[in-house]
Amino acid sequence: MSASLIYDLAPIGSIVVWSDGTPRPPERHRKKLAAWGNRNSKGRLIRKQGKRGIGNANLSPDFTLHEGDFGGNGVITIRIHRTFSLASSPTFKVIERPQLGHIRVFDRAGDNAELVHFAAHREAAEEWLTRHGYPNAVLEEVTADEVAADHVEGRGAA
Repeated sequence: MSASLIYDLAPIGSIVVWSDGTPRPPERHRKKLAAWGNRNSKGRLIRKQGKRGIGNANLSPDFTLHEGDFGGNGVITIRIHRTFSLASSPTFKVIERPQLGHIRVFDRAGDNAELVHFAAHREAAEEWLTRHGYPNAVLEEVTADEVAADHVEGRGAA
């Protein structure tokens, strides 16, 4: 699937894998394997941004995937996000879609909101918010209409 199809069809909260099409090197080739891993990975879709302008420059639409966190003792020190333009060359595949009743926690309302947490139910989302500083957070439930639209339009997880 192309980057533009991910932008158009994948709901926020989906797990997306991307690949450049090259085969995975053997484990013994650590440097080659690390380089391959930078071009072939997966992440949760956390943001979609439409076309926007900054000064005289126009930025094309893009989407951002949260690839992972690094830290220790319950403290996240580095977050890995990957942003892809619609002209990106990797191939993408949605391997997991948000399930009915799950709660998306966005950092703020509006078009440029970013998913900061994905919870199994509202109580878990509210409990998470009490421990994290997002005063303008917005909770959004995955609805039956959204899940049904995926099935009607043939957008299964695989």
